[in-house]
Amino acid sequence: MNGIDLDPEWLWLIGGVVLLIAELVAPGFWLAFVGVAAIATGVAAIALPIGVPLQLALFAALALLVTRVGSRRFYAARYDYSANPHLNDRVHQMLGRVVMVVEPVNSDGGRVRVGDSVWSARGSPASVGERVRIVDVEGNCLKVEPEHALPPS
Repeated sequence: MNGIDLDPEWLWLIGGVVLLIAELVAPGFWLAFVGVAAIATGVAAIALPIGVPLQLALFAALALLVTRVGSRRFYAARYDYSANPHLNDRVHQMLGRVVMVVEPVNSDGGRVRVGDSVWSARGSPASVGERVRIVDVEGNCLKVEPEHALPPS
């Protein structure tokens, strides 16, 4: 091979480093596990006199083990629970808010002011200027009830 004679042990180390560099270029964190397994195989092959078939078996076992253990630990810590799970869900953020009626609301329709916009609404009768609470959303229509209504028993 053009005068370059590398032992398999060094090829494992070089391959592992190349995989770690590839992980930096194309992140996904899967190549890093395989790269670590290749480096560990290269270190084991340098330290112990083992043949290429045993090196391949060791690499396969290490790749499986490192990927299983590493991905569980990495991915379990990666996706923490959010303090605000409805951060990007405007509908869920509006539930329970108290808004002002701008056009009389009844079971057929009406309009309420939510922040700086006006939404169509339906629900218990309410006149202009009254405060109502958003209890549900159906498409782009808010279902509202009077703010001080007693809950159903």
